[in-house]
Amino acid sequence: MAGEPSFFEIGVADPERGRAFYGALFGWSLEPGPSGRGFTIGTGGLPGGMHGGDEHASPYLFFRVDDIDAAIARVRELGGSVEDIGQQDPDSDARFGRFTLCRDDQGSPFGLHQPPRA
Repeated sequence: MAGEPSFFEIGVADPERGRAFYGALFGWSLEPGPSGRGFTIGTGGLPGGMHGGDEHASPYLFFRVDDIDAAIARVRELGGSVEDIGQQDPDSDARFGRFTLCRDDQGSPFGLHQPPRA
């Protein structure tokens, strides 16, 4: 269907560091890409890729997590950072889940999303 994500790309300065960071954070399989200069990303869902030499790239995807607090702690353990987005609205949390914006250990932005509990 048109409008649904079909691929994502993460630009980083150093693809080997990116591979280590995202592989450790999400358990992704990152295999050498067809160009030999990056990686294909196996997520079990949406396919993706990673390329290097892109210090100021700005991918902006939210990745689903089961426990956002645990994921935030893991981001920090791996050398990433989490932006303070302030107090969230409990009614919004119940309807849409919890969100936060992060940066990996190279400064590339991404988001975390914990869907609402059923």
